[in-house]
Amino acid sequence: MAEPDAVRITTARRSAADDMRTRQRRYALSMAIRTVCFVAAVAVGPGVLRWVLVAGAVFLPLFAVVLANAGDTRDDGFTVPGGPGAPELTARDGED
Repeated sequence: MAEPDAVRITTARRSAADDMRTRQRRYALSMAIRTVCFVAAVAVGPGVLRWVLVAGAVFLPLFAVVLANAGDTRDDGFTVPGGPGAPELTARDGED
């Protein structure tokens, strides 16, 4: 029986705490940019730039939430025994 390959550090996932911290920072940065867009839209005055900034302030939360919920998608090659693709046990003919 062959031994499983060692997990490479480049494919290993980050810890849950580190992943959560990264998501929180990404979300906070997006909300800071949103605040800047809103304040700049008020300060700029009428014109096309104001509407671009308002659009940024309105739609940035959508993207911020999607990015914050995007977790670490690296595959470390680890599978749970009995997970998807595992063979199932079946009853023999005449047995229930």
